[in-house]
Amino acid sequence: MRLSTITNLAYAVTLVLTTVSATTFILSARSASQERVAIQNHLELTDLAEELAIIADERTEEARLYVMRGDEQHLAKFYVDEDQEKHLENTLDKLAALGVSPQEAGSFQDIRKSADALDKMERDAIGFYRSGRQNDAQQVLFGDEHYRLHTNLLTTVATLREAIAARSQAMVDQAKDRSDFYGSIAKVMLALTALMFVAVLYFVLSRRVALPLIKMSNIVTRLARQDYSIDLPDEGRRDEIGEMNKAIRIFRSNGLERERLDAEHRRNQRIKDLILQMMHRIQACQNQEELSDVVSKFMPQIFPAIAGRLLVLKENSSVLQSTGQWSDPSFSAPEFSIDDCWALRRGRPHASNPGGDDVVCHHLHGSFGTGLCIPLTALGDTVGLLYLEIPQSSETLELERLYLELLAENIGLAVANLQLRQRLVGMARQDALTGLLNRRSLDETLNRHIEKPTNSLACLMLDIDHFKRFNDRFGHDAGDAVMQYVAQVLSEAVGDLGELFRFGGEEFTVLMPAGGIEDAIKVAEKLRHAVERAPFTYRGRLLDSITISIGIATSPGAGTVSSVLERADAALLSAKQTGRNKWVSAEKPPTD
Repeated sequence: MRLSTITNLAYAVTLVLTTVSATTFILSARSASQERVAIQNHLELTDLAEELAIIADERTEEARLYVMRGDEQHLAKFYVDEDQEKHLENTLDKLAALGVSPQEAGSFQDIRKSADALDKMERDAIGFYRSGRQNDAQQVLFGDEHYRLHTNLLTTVATLREAIAARSQAMVDQAKDRSDFYGSIAKVMLALTALMFVAVLYFVLSRRVALPLIKMSNIVTRLARQDYSIDLPDEGRRDEIGEMNKAIRIFRSNGLERERLDAEHRRNQRIKDLILQMMHRIQACQNQEELSDVVSKFMPQIFPAIAGRLLVLKENSSVLQSTGQWSDPSFSAPEFSIDDCWALRRGRPHASNPGGDDVVCHHLHGSFGTGLCIPLTALGDTVGLLYLEIPQSSETLELERLYLELLAENIGLAVANLQLRQRLVGMARQDALTGLLNRRSLDETLNRHIEKPTNSLACLMLDIDHFKRFNDRFGHDAGDAVMQYVAQVLSEAVGDLGELFRFGGEEFTVLMPAGGIEDAIKVAEKLRHAVERAPFTYRGRLLDSITISIGIATSPGAGTVSSVLERADAALLSAKQTGRNKWVSAEKPPTD
């Protein structure tokens, strides 16, 4: 029940009790007034009765004195009393108007009759005296009949006084009892009003207001400290306190929502910061391995619950190969064809869910939550795939997907840029005809050895014997085929023993870090035999065998690194001048 309703009810009850109390007080006051009226009537009636007795005695006394003394003053007083007799009659009328009892009214009539009879006898006696019959007059005034009437008058007056006194006392007692009754009721009503007031104060202010306000104060204090874990009382109240509880509940809900939004904002800000750091490092990557390492390290920081794999399309192939992974993805093969992925077929991100309504990519297997495949594209070309395993409990898939697609777009551009850079670097460092490292790469490698000298360096200069004659005889296409063939044979023979370069024309160079003269001679002999023994065909025709001449120089042998190429070239020239298909060293080989 609302406090206003309780207050209104209490006010109504208090008003009723106050009205009843006021009414009883009025009735009690009216009873007291009636008591005073009864006392006043009693006094007036008593005074009238006394006045009747006095007037009767005075008239009788004056009449007797007149007939005994003959003094006219007594006669004058007797007639003065006649006016008082009229007053007596008016007084009797007043008594009748006061509402006397029938018995009292009868007594008044008897008194009036007795008074009239006495008045007649006394007037007759006065008449007898004035006519000279003094004895008759005295006989009348002092006779038994006069005495009887006079005594009867006094007795009736005394009886009337007693009756009036009894009736007045009864009226006073009745008025007093009624006044006391109403006074008691008024006191009870006042007590009930006070009790109601105290009860309302206790119930409303203490139980319904003070205690809930204390609880609410503690709750508001904790909420002000952003302690939203507090439990709010659910008392089901429908009053103002209930509305305040509802408002506090809404405030707590808003606080929780604000806290959730703040946490989400912090999470988003953290993700953005990590993405920004990741982008900065991706831009600084110089090869695919560095890019894969950056992606593998930052993805689990940005999305801790998501496992994944970075796959790059092999060059001149339709197969995707994993170059990096994080959080142990287990539901996709590390290598598969483009046709096995719906995202690559459609050119758009594709979410595979075994229990969903959409198709599942063929490279996925087992039971998983959601497999999200995002193509890596650049300028409309597919360069790879970002594969992600998202748990079923993820509640922020849409937001995560937005960030993932943003990352995929940047990773795709980075992969394409690195591939383009690799191709450009290859074009700048590799020979277009043979695919070997070119003269520029050779100079850079030698400069590195010059700047940071190693223990030793062996250099082999190779030249195809009679290449110009072969080129003139069979044409330039055949010459190019010979160059490619020799480059392939040399590359396979050198292997991990050193680095093979095309020096220019029909000349090749081999650098062997940490290689001595004996190692260089062994490699030179190996290369010479490999080329000489390899059959060469051109357009289905088996041609003469190809031979090479080799010059060898080492450092620190007969000179420094900066002169090793020049010394090897001089040794090569010596080999060509002394018969070809042989090797010549710039320094004498060591003897046993």
